[in-house]
Amino acid sequence: MRKRLTIADLKKMKQEKNRISMLTAYDYPAAKLAEEAGIDIILVGDSLGNVVLGYDTTIPVTLEDMIYHTRAVARGAVHTFIVTDMPFMTYGIGRESTLRNAARIMQEGGAHALKLEGGTEIAAEVSALVKAGIPVMGHIGLTPQSVHQLSGYKVQREARKLMEDAKALEEAGAFAVVLEMVTEPIAESITKELSIPVIGIGAGRSCDGQVLVYHDILQYSSPYISKKFVKTYADIGTTIRDAIESYVHDVKTEAFPAESNVFGAAKQETTEHLYGGGRSSDGEAKAKDESEKEAASRDFVQNYS
Repeated sequence: MRKRLTIADLKKMKQEKNRISMLTAYDYPAAKLAEEAGIDIILVGDSLGNVVLGYDTTIPVTLEDMIYHTRAVARGAVHTFIVTDMPFMTYGIGRESTLRNAARIMQEGGAHALKLEGGTEIAAEVSALVKAGIPVMGHIGLTPQSVHQLSGYKVQREARKLMEDAKALEEAGAFAVVLEMVTEPIAESITKELSIPVIGIGAGRSCDGQVLVYHDILQYSSPYISKKFVKTYADIGTTIRDAIESYVHDVKTEAFPAESNVFGAAKQETTEHLYGGGRSSDGEAKAKDESEKEAASRDFVQNYS
């Protein structure tokens, strides 16, 4: 049986240069398949807002959304380390509120760790979460929850600020950091500087691990928009569309259901009973039971009168 990785295992993987694989999942079947494929970490990302719920950004995603999807993932991947995003405005709003919201995701959702976007500005809350016993993964670079403030999805190039943020998260107790859309030289410097794992998405080849979105590597969307930092491994979207088109065609042409898809009656009386004709075997048994009860009652009266 596969053993779930721990924070200590992940740090050892960095030291041994054993690359960490991380993939998003948002439901039971995706989580189960990812676990069966040997993924190291599953991220229940607030990217579900884009790829599952149909939003333009992750900002509308709620705490209840994240708890609901984490619960489904946890049922599907019982032997995999699960990290869940804290959604927009559920942290960075005061220590008590952050702790309360984090506790709900851990207790109700079943996550093993949480991911928060931001650097120096949220370091104090990261520290509070860690002290409360909640493992935290940081996320810097392109932070989708701040997409409007960042003026869009752009490659991040401010080396000094990114290094400060990474070090602040490490000092606050984060066990790992995600670097998103960062130039490769900056990502390489940060990876070498930190003692905790650095997991990249669009951050080049020097990171300790990589994370991608489930729907991106499978082209599970319509239309699929290619991304420079993504490698696709299958075209599930086209496969699903073609399959549904075939089903529609079969229904229209009466090719489905075929003889092999229907249930035939074992006996003629089965059909009669289905439509109320005759007396069913259940009805006969019930009538017999009632007759026996009446006979027993008469015997009782005769014997004791």
